[in-house]
Amino acid sequence: MRLSTKLLKWYDRHHRQLPWRVPAGTAADPYRVWLSEVMLQQTTVPTVVPYFHAFLERWPTVQDLAAADLDDVLAAWAGLGYYARARNLHKCARAVADAGGQFPGTEPGLRALPGIGSYTAGAIAAIAFDVPVAAVDGNVERVITRFYGIETPLPGAKPRIRELNQQFMPRRRPGDFVQALMDLGATVCTPRRPACDRCPWSGGCVARAKGLTADLPRKAPKPDRPLRHAVAFWAVDPDGRVFLRRRPESGLLGGMTEIPSTPWTDKSWTVATARKQVPLRARWQTAPGIVTHGFTHFRIEFRVLCARVDQPPQALEPGSFWCPLPDLEHQALPTLMKKLAHHALAHRMTA
Repeated sequence: MRLSTKLLKWYDRHHRQLPWRVPAGTAADPYRVWLSEVMLQQTTVPTVVPYFHAFLERWPTVQDLAAADLDDVLAAWAGLGYYARARNLHKCARAVADAGGQFPGTEPGLRALPGIGSYTAGAIAAIAFDVPVAAVDGNVERVITRFYGIETPLPGAKPRIRELNQQFMPRRRPGDFVQALMDLGATVCTPRRPACDRCPWSGGCVARAKGLTADLPRKAPKPDRPLRHAVAFWAVDPDGRVFLRRRPESGLLGGMTEIPSTPWTDKSWTVATARKQVPLRARWQTAPGIVTHGFTHFRIEFRVLCARVDQPPQALEPGSFWCPLPDLEHQALPTLMKKLAHHALAHRMTA
C-alpha cells in the first residue's frame, strides 16, 4: 500500500477536529484556511482557536477584514505575537479585496501576496484548491526527517525534506494529505516520546529501526540570545489616563501601542540617565523589581519609572495620546507592554 494511502486512511479515523477544517469532500474556504495558517505560524493550536473565532465573528469575509482599521486589527491580534504577521494580514486582505475578493488558486499566485511564504502558500493551495504541492511546517519536518532517517541538522535539511515530501504528494486529496502529515506530527510523531505503535508509517521508519527517534531531527546549535536593557515610563494624569504612544510602522512591534521607554541598548541604564529621557515633566519614582521578556533573537530587562502628571501638556508629539485605564485592554498592546502595565499597577504607582 502506498504511503499516502496509509496516511489518508489513518487521517480519516484520527484527524483533529479544528474550527477551520471542513469534512472530506467539502471545499474549504480559502479565507478561513489563510487566516488559520497565518495565525498558526510560531503559535500553538490551543492559543489560536479563540483568536480565530473572534476574527471570524468580527470580520467574516476577507472584504470585511480589508475594510477594517489597522489599529483594530492590531488590537485584536494582541497576544498572538510576531506582530508583523498582523500588519501583513491586513495588507494581504486589502490586496485580495482589491483583486476582486478571490484568493489566487496557485502556489506562485499566493506567494505574491503580502506575508505569504513558501509553507503558507503550499498549505492554502493544497487545502483550499486541491493543488498537489507540499507544505512543510515543523510537524512535517519531524515526520519526514524520522521516516527517512535524515541526520543533516536543520535548517540545512529543509530542501531535502521538501523534495521528499513532494515526491509522495498524492494528486487525490492533497489537502487532506497535507493536514494528515501535520496531525501525525502533532499527535503521534511528537518531539518527545513519539507513539510509534500508533503510527501508520512505523513499519518503514528509519529512525525507529535505528533507534534514532529521540535524536531526530537534529538542529544546528542556536547562538546565545543577547540581553538588552531599557527603562519604561508609566505616566498617569489626574483623570486616570495613561500616557501611550504608537511605535513606527516598520521594525519590531511595528504599529503597536507602547508604553514610552528609553532606547533598548546592550548596556544597563542608570536611573539618573533614564530620567534625561522622560517624555513628560513630572516627579518620577522607580517601581521596585525588573520586568523581563524574551523575543526570538534577544532578551530584554526593563526598569519602570512611574509618575502622576498634574498638568498634562496641551500639545503631544505625533503618535502620543492619553488612554483611560479602563480602555487599556482594548489597545493594541503587545505582551511585553501588558507586562509593564501590570508591573506598574501592581506596585500602585499610578498616583
